[in-house]
Amino acid sequence: MSPFEFFFSFYGLILGLSVAVMATGAARAFKHRKAVRVGWLTPLLAIFAALDIATFWDSAWNNFQHLSYSYGLLVAGLVIATVYFTATSLIFPEPEDEASSLDDHFWANKRAVLLLLIGANLLGTGATFLANGGHANSQQYLPGYGIMAGLYVVLNSLAAFSRRGWVVTVLLALQISLYLVLAAMSALHSNVANNGPVTAAAAPEVPVGRRSTAGQ
Repeated sequence: MSPFEFFFSFYGLILGLSVAVMATGAARAFKHRKAVRVGWLTPLLAIFAALDIATFWDSAWNNFQHLSYSYGLLVAGLVIATVYFTATSLIFPEPEDEASSLDDHFWANKRAVLLLLIGANLLGTGATFLANGGHANSQQYLPGYGIMAGLYVVLNSLAAFSRRGWVVTVLLALQISLYLVLAAMSALHSNVANNGPVTAAAAPEVPVGRRSTAGQ
């Protein structure tokens, strides 16, 4: 096991727990759907958070492989992954909350969830700048990271502080759509890279995940 693989196994474990806590909440909500109205806001937030974690996980794999193992790197990963876990644990209510509607729980916790996601992403972006700032080609892709991080903060801040359901829905759906498009493009690009082009046109370079946009 390489030093990076050791770090990533620990980092991935905590991020995996974030996905697990959401999956558990989703299963519990589906199980009790006749007693607790599910609605559409909470599932939308859960889908966004899950895709955000997957993108963040991918970004760590792409941007930190060259780093040597250190205790500081482990602590940084712990902090970021713990922020994610805290955010995802608020998406679905616990049994003792005795929620009668997931929409009510959504409006009570939506701001905290989105602000925590913003915090995790800003920490991750800062770690990416520190890890890659000394590279010769960093000036080519780090500005792109800054732009994407700024857009992420703006969209999610608007969703966090908006009290209009349709505004939150549009903002979350927009980002979910972007993640899905990037995932499809990534899969297509990977297939072309492995099997060769299927047409005469050259395949464009496609990023894997939103935070990897400028670094590929």
